[in-house]
Amino acid sequence: MTPSVLFVCVHNAGRSQMAAGWLRSLAGDAVEVRSAGSVPADRVNPAAVQAMAEVGIDISGQQPKVLTTDAVEASDVVITMGCGDACPIFPGKRYLDWALDDPAGQGVEAVRPIRDEIERRIRGLLAELGVSARA
Repeated sequence: MTPSVLFVCVHNAGRSQMAAGWLRSLAGDAVEVRSAGSVPADRVNPAAVQAMAEVGIDISGQQPKVLTTDAVEASDVVITMGCGDACPIFPGKRYLDWALDDPAGQGVEAVRPIRDEIERRIRGLLAELGVSARA
């Protein structure tokens, strides 16, 4: 069975979009990837789009989505990034909270270290899931 991962942050415009981009890029079809926000923004953060483009990952076509209970129920692992108590908790799900700086309002220089930390954590997550990262 393919594991599924849901990334959640408030606006679904920065951290969760970068994490989803990394996971799609590194896992391919081996992991089902979702992202959502408790209060989604109108668009993905342009600095996050630029920072990811620098490493060859295009998230420009992504659109922030509202967090639904269905998305949580359909996921094996739920990774929150500063959404506080907005994320519903269901028994049998694995929850991780990644404390990451919020890229909102930041320039690409400030977003790069957040992007790189997310990549490090995604690689660790893949190892825990027993999924080999693609080159």
